[in-house]
Amino acid sequence: MTTTTVLFDLDDTLYAYPPCKEAGLEAARTTALDLGYEFDRAGFDAFYQSGRREVKRELSGTAATHERFLYFKRALEERTEEPRVGDALALGEAFWEAYIDEMELFDGVAETLETLGENGVAVGIVTNLTTRIQLEKVDRLGLEAHIDLLLTSEETGREKPGSVMFTLALSRLESRPSEAVMVGDDVEADIVGANAVGLETVLWNADPETSLEGHRAPDHRLDAFGELTEVIL
Repeated sequence: MTTTTVLFDLDDTLYAYPPCKEAGLEAARTTALDLGYEFDRAGFDAFYQSGRREVKRELSGTAATHERFLYFKRALEERTEEPRVGDALALGEAFWEAYIDEMELFDGVAETLETLGENGVAVGIVTNLTTRIQLEKVDRLGLEAHIDLLLTSEETGREKPGSVMFTLALSRLESRPSEAVMVGDDVEADIVGANAVGLETVLWNADPETSLEGHRAPDHRLDAFGELTEVIL
């Protein structure tokens, strides 16, 4: 059956996540030093991870589990036993500002999305995280003109691989699972989730050592983003 819709993950699928995260953490550490905290890089990483662990433990399965403002808020509370509201806000803003400034599309993304649009294929982004920051990312990457839908886990109340992340997107795009393809880098969230509701799946930019044991393999695995048009068109 002809493909009418392609759903994409956002983070580490359309752009490289690691350099953005590193830029964000370094900017947050610099801000912490300016605020009078004493951190070397290892100490700051441990501080950040302490907040991250608490948020992941308490909010697993929700969009908020990825929110860096929460990570810094919890880390500061643990370190100082005080709210430190202004400091948490400053660290979170520094992180996301530097993160977004570092973002660049992977090679071939803009051209591929343009080609899909020219061929009448609807394009949606389905992504785990809070809506505001994902809106900023899409805007920064210049993707608005190339997409027909952005759907975040904050909107649905469920994270991928929850089926609603795929079924609601397809409903809004008036497409059936048999007509749709999901492209992502995360086996559990993107491939397992999409396979479960009957989408064709494409694994891209995954860690080469990622194990597929116990999971249905993706229908396709790409080495370059531009190869996607050969799969779809």
